[in-house]
Amino acid sequence: MISLSFGGAIGLMFLMLGCALPIYNKYWPLFVLFFYILSPIPYCIARRLVDDTDAMSNACKELAIFLTTGIVVSAFGLPIVFARAHLIEWGACALVLTGNTVIFATILGFFLVFGSNDDFSWQQW
Repeated sequence: MISLSFGGAIGLMFLMLGCALPIYNKYWPLFVLFFYILSPIPYCIARRLVDDTDAMSNACKELAIFLTTGIVVSAFGLPIVFARAHLIEWGACALVLTGNTVIFATILGFFLVFGSNDDFSWQQW
């Protein structure tokens, strides 16, 4: 739990550095925050709707993974588009992409640790 919060803080620090450093000083990369919020939503909805006892592939779950992949790819593409359009500098783009990698690894780690349906209880914490 502590490592997940540390990863989130480090990722947001890279995003803020890409925006607020005096040599960059443009806040366009903050639009990536919408992708951070949207990325877990399709998978969470699909987990609620799908019964995990079925061993076969489920179309709802695969659609959720497809939508999540599209959101993550868009989060990586937006800073590159901003940099190519000269809205932000390439150094800011690199910092935002580093922050994206850390944040999405943190979100993935959260789902791997807390997303399984085994006998995990919150009382262990």
